Amino acid sequence: MVSVSTPSQYPAEYDAIVIGSGIGGLVTATQLAAKGASVLVLERYLIPGGSAGYFERSSQDGESGYRFDVGASMIFGFGKQGTTNLLTRALDAVNMSIETIPDPVQIHYHLPDGLELKVHKDYEKFLQELIGQFPHEEKGIRQFYDECWKVFNCLNVMDLLSLEELGYLTRVFFQHPLACLGLVKYLPQNAGDIARRFIKDPALLKFIDMECYCWSVVPANKTPMINAGMVFSDRHYGGINYPKGGVGQIAQKLVEGLENAGSRIEYKARVTEILLENGRAVGVTLASGKTYRAKRIISNATRWDTFEKLVPSSEMPNAEKKWQQRYQQSSSFLSLHLGVKSEALPIGTECHHILLENWNAMEAEQGTIFVSIPTLLDPSLAPDGCQIIHTFTPSWMENWQNLSPSEYEAKKEAAAERVIDRLEAIFPNLSQHLDYQEVGTPRTHRRFLGRDNGTYGPIPARKLPGLLGMPFNRTAIANLYCVGDSTFPGQGLNAVAFSGFACAHRVAVDLGL
Repeated sequence: MVSVSTPSQYPAEYDAIVIGSGIGGLVTATQLAAKGASVLVLERYLIPGGSAGYFERSSQDGESGYRFDVGASMIFGFGKQGTTNLLTRALDAVNMSIETIPDPVQIHYHLPDGLELKVHKDYEKFLQELIGQFPHEEKGIRQFYDECWKVFNCLNVMDLLSLEELGYLTRVFFQHPLACLGLVKYLPQNAGDIARRFIKDPALLKFIDMECYCWSVVPANKTPMINAGMVFSDRHYGGINYPKGGVGQIAQKLVEGLENAGSRIEYKARVTEILLENGRAVGVTLASGKTYRAKRIISNATRWDTFEKLVPSSEMPNAEKKWQQRYQQSSSFLSLHLGVKSEALPIGTECHHILLENWNAMEAEQGTIFVSIPTLLDPSLAPDGCQIIHTFTPSWMENWQNLSPSEYEAKKEAAAERVIDRLEAIFPNLSQHLDYQEVGTPRTHRRFLGRDNGTYGPIPARKLPGLLGMPFNRTAIANLYCVGDSTFPGQGLNAVAFSGFACAHRVAVDLGL
């Protein structure tokens, strides 16, 4: 929590203020603090982490409880080798570490037309299982996923810092010229374009769409190949590793490291305005009326929240207006946090599942169901004899507006019943083993995470050339930066960590650190 010190000990002006303690914001803050900057993180809620946070609830017996992850528990970035293990590196920068538990299977897919398979950490084992489903596409399968490895291998030999900093780009090019040239080739391409170069079977191409959709929230033809190469390869390289004690431990450890480095975080500190003087960002105002000043302001809010709420709309730069024409808000989620008796799970159940009964519903309201069961990796998160099943499915704010309190509760209960009924295709008789249930909607995400419409982040409004449309960290307003899933390279915990490394590097150069 906040370090104990008196207000008189705080600087009159910080080197940097970070708005929001999501992972992107915390990586930025800790990287800067490790370089000697004075940093203040302002968090509207009671704990850090945003969608990588946690909450605790009591079981029915009232004597023990559950620790639920707010978001997904499929975590990349905790590998021990290479340069793509960004969460490991972020913690190490402030002398922190987390014990992790490896997951041998990334996802167990339950898809239309009886397509059921597991993505094993063992690359060849995964390929053999997929080829077993599509034996006539063996060559194309290997060619596509091997192409992903080419992207990953380019990324995995260089420090992943700010692409806005010429000195870094020059240095990394001379150190790794072939890797840089390789990435330049893939930068304007999407995964779907490359998949269709090698694969013809429409059902297999649908599967590739789902492989992308499950983390990018768009099908393959809108998913940048750079991102796909990172995800589709790192799951077999660094692997999926769950932090012992829950995903919330990542943010907690980063905060501890931040404070040990001499900077601080303030909770229940909702920023309502970014202060501008002569067109430059100079500070922030809180809902309490308190103001803080800094040489650099970094927003970990979405770009919609940043430029439509924190910055006066009259000051929105043309670059942001153009960005909003290229990108739109992804859906939010209907979240179902369940505590269940262990007998609800068949023997051999994997930690992560995706369920879809109809390909046409993949992107629809409450179409695809995502399932995480983190207690299969860390039993300490639930009472003895119980498990956590965290289920979430896409949902839009418009479907949850203009409801009376009773109508809202009734709609949540009905939605939860439908989800549980569908889950019984994987976990028969699930409804008979419920111990605890809590439902979240887009309104919940908006309220607790401070995200416009509860959105998960930006997605292309139309097909765009790979990552070329994604903005970097600097904005058109001097001294104001953005970090998180609204900036390069996009959504996902490891991606926003990348954004944090890049943002901190850019800010540090600008501060002369």
